[in-house]
Amino acid sequence: MSAPVFLAADDLTGVRSGDAYVLGGDEGRHAGVVQRRAPGETVDVVDGAGTRLRGVVTSVEGTDVHLRVEARTDEPAPDVVLTLVQALAKGDRDHLAVEAAVEVGVDAVVPWQADRSVVVWRGSRAAKSRGRWESTVRSAVKQARRAWLPAVGEHLTSRQLAARTRDVVDAGGAVVVLHEEATTALAEVVLPVPAETGPDAVAPELFVVVGPEGGIGSDELSALRSAGAVAARLGPHVLRTSTAGPVAVALLSERLGRWR
Repeated sequence: MSAPVFLAADDLTGVRSGDAYVLGGDEGRHAGVVQRRAPGETVDVVDGAGTRLRGVVTSVEGTDVHLRVEARTDEPAPDVVLTLVQALAKGDRDHLAVEAAVEVGVDAVVPWQADRSVVVWRGSRAAKSRGRWESTVRSAVKQARRAWLPAVGEHLTSRQLAARTRDVVDAGGAVVVLHEEATTALAEVVLPVPAETGPDAVAPELFVVVGPEGGIGSDELSALRSAGAVAARLGPHVLRTSTAGPVAVALLSERLGRWR
């Protein structure tokens, strides 16, 4: 069984195999107090930016878990940034979508205030709601044993999403809008060319746009298409807003070679 993952609150840049490391704070309390990790057990500590430390617990002192680092792994950044643009939805369906998409392997998520979204983010509620999305992402990263922590972007209106779509496409990326009436299958959508390796390489973005319970309005779809987006269907069935995104992310991950 793979080792449980905890998120470091500090910089792991200088930590190497053979070093001692202390997992403290909330994550240390979770590991040492809640999960009761004991000396001799193996845990992973990740920084959310690709670094993974494999450590063995040497002692537990309150909320501090002392580790001996057995190995360090630095996972490369994705050569195509796969982003889920998820419309706000009622009944926590948007949270379910984000959770599953992160577990599947999405690289970033963006909340979308679609015209037909019943839920509305305004003022202090917007900050609180975005914080809940970030908490959902952190939990999903730990569940999936990931070393990369997907970013949660600022929520966008439909007008802002159209502008963002144009920027992504102009930069060599692609935006796919899932729509039940589309004639193009997701498997046929042309994907961005992966970034070349190197310190100055910039990975193109691949956006997957999922509408709310009431669907994407015709004006919204037209605006996104005019900005360069492609409408695509997943298959013969209409999925809920909570499941369409994760399924699309899984299919695109396979096409990008991530699961091979």
